Amino acid sequence: MIPYGRQEITDADIAAVVDVLRSDFLTQGPQVPAFEAALCAATGARHGVAVNSATSALHIACLALDLGPGDLLWTSPNTFVASANVGHLCGADVDFVDIDPETFNMCPKALAAKLDTAKAVGRLPKIVMPVHMCGQSCDMAAIGALAQKYGFRVIEDASHAIGGRFGAQPVGACAYSDICVFSFHPVKIVTTAEGGAAMTNDPRLAARMERLRSHGVTRDPALMRGAPDGAWYYQQIELGLNYRMTELQAALGVAQMTRLTVFLALRNRLAARYDALLADLPVVLPQRARNVYSSFHLYVIRVVPERRRAVFDHMRAAGIGVNVHYIPVHTQPYWQSHGFAPGDFPNAETYYAAAISIPLYAGLSDADQDIVVAELTKALA
Repeated sequence: MIPYGRQEITDADIAAVVDVLRSDFLTQGPQVPAFEAALCAATGARHGVAVNSATSALHIACLALDLGPGDLLWTSPNTFVASANVGHLCGADVDFVDIDPETFNMCPKALAAKLDTAKAVGRLPKIVMPVHMCGQSCDMAAIGALAQKYGFRVIEDASHAIGGRFGAQPVGACAYSDICVFSFHPVKIVTTAEGGAAMTNDPRLAARMERLRSHGVTRDPALMRGAPDGAWYYQQIELGLNYRMTELQAALGVAQMTRLTVFLALRNRLAARYDALLADLPVVLPQRARNVYSSFHLYVIRVVPERRRAVFDHMRAAGIGVNVHYIPVHTQPYWQSHGFAPGDFPNAETYYAAAISIPLYAGLSDADQDIVVAELTKALA
């Protein structure tokens, strides 16, 4: 089986994890701060808060921005369900903004039109969460300008996009957002087995997310009610969770981050090679947004919708682990029970009906890529 994505683990990665197993700290030691520092160095953000998953990072990001009952979060329907779920976990209402059919990302024009309507009825979102689909940044300048105009906060769901750039800015620099979230799942560009991080330039948001990932507990006397009883003392000052990243995960992340630029170069080379090899096939290839450098977490082609199932089944039967990213969130049973229905966001649904993710990862060989193309050619014949 040639999977659609997989981790690349070296002896150096393994040694880093083994070193932690032989150390004094398996959790709450020096590796998590070291990983956060590596993320800040790569993105230019001032603060990073590492947690046990990107979903956890999105959740504490929403909590840190005080999303709650009566508030509204807007995100893309073309994403994994976690992007929307965190809004409901905070007690807020959730809505979606349709995608640009070329980039698969939240459409700034659709967002602007929806904001105009929302303002007229007095129901503007508190948070807008654009999703950098496949590793390609949304038009963050346009979204940032709308945030300034309408007064909402911005969380970038950059689970696919570490190492990418929008213009001269690395994804994660938070040039147009309050918080930016990364994922380190094994199929992502960098892995910590499971894990996530929330980047921000706001020290208050960073401090609050650090507290929220660890039960809402503080040892800072300045934040306590009354004087501490002694050096052992702590207080819970708000409701938090246990979203901490382990030292083993962080050590793997530190080792992986030393190869971030290598991973990106390999993924972009393979994507360019796909562009050339697939140019004459009856598929729609990924479109590059102007002024964007993609990290190419995914390489999504589009086929005639009526043939998508047959092409998918042929590839799987041939040992090619293709997948589909994503089923539009608003069509899921849970979200339909909250008032959404097929047809609500037609661009996302049109994209989904034709989309197939074909294998792309740093360790994919040219020979394996040739096999993928050969089988795809047969499937489309």
